[in-house]
Amino acid sequence: MTKGLYQHIRENWNNPKATQSHQQRQDRMVAWRRGEVNCRIERPTRLDAARRLGYKAKQGVVLVRTRVRRGGLRKGTVNMKRKPSKTGVTKITMAKNIQRIAEERVNRHFPNLEVLNSYWVGQDGKHKYYEVIMLDPSHPSIKADKDLGWIADAHHRGRAYRGKTSAGKRGRGLHNKGKGAEKLRPSLKARGNIGK
Repeated sequence: MTKGLYQHIRENWNNPKATQSHQQRQDRMVAWRRGEVNCRIERPTRLDAARRLGYKAKQGVVLVRTRVRRGGLRKGTVNMKRKPSKTGVTKITMAKNIQRIAEERVNRHFPNLEVLNSYWVGQDGKHKYYEVIMLDPSHPSIKADKDLGWIADAHHRGRAYRGKTSAGKRGRGLHNKGKGAEKLRPSLKARGNIGK
């Protein structure tokens, strides 16, 4: 059975060391690190991931590559009246994952656009890099699109801030169904924050 183009691309990204030299990956990271934080790009770096998450090469669809710092939550040291083990500075992670933070920051940078989805494209010692697929909800070609036209409805505004993207739903635990996921729906807040 022959493999399709997207399967080949996916395999290359799943095993980058076999398909790209270390120097190639390093050069890419150096260029991205020196560039803008929110850099608008013409075409996706990972075509298979972009198409899987709703990307189309048409007017009204915008791709933005962004970078966010890696690691856990940065917390200041409390100097008064603590056992050293209770200071709680390191090994503390946010309730929101890095990808959701990336989507929200890009949405703030482009307030007239709406985040559709995003995907990982790389990381180095300090940053993680994501490409965010954004749509212009007021563009005629988006409104007329049978797959993307729903985003023009008013109640889809600010979906990145409300955890409605794929990364947002994963962070809220909504990729789990059935047994063990009874307390996640309709939302953690509605369930008195007793889920997850």
